[in-house]
Amino acid sequence: MALPLQGIKVLDLTRALAGPFCSMILGDLGADVIKVEPAPSGDMVRTWGPFASGISAYYLSCNRNKRGAAVDFRKPAALEVLRNIAISAAVVPENFKRPA
Repeated sequence: MALPLQGIKVLDLTRALAGPFCSMILGDLGADVIKVEPAPSGDMVRTWGPFASGISAYYLSCNRNKRGAAVDFRKPAALEVLRNIAISAAVVPENFKRPA
């Protein structure tokens, strides 16, 4: 049985709580979610406990049904990769901090 969002590509640029939860639901509904984290440390929730086998249980729960990649957002080549993925994505959720 096909899921409702099967065939929809999502470029997930979210972090922390609300954003990853949003894209998790999209993945649960069948979307192809590509989560991109900042290199080298990844999403901040990787450091939040509790941990299961050394991995944040919170990170695992909010990032199920996603493929992952890490890029250095400050490098022009990495931004070009993100642009190319974004062009083919139907949805690009993000929750970056806004400058003051």
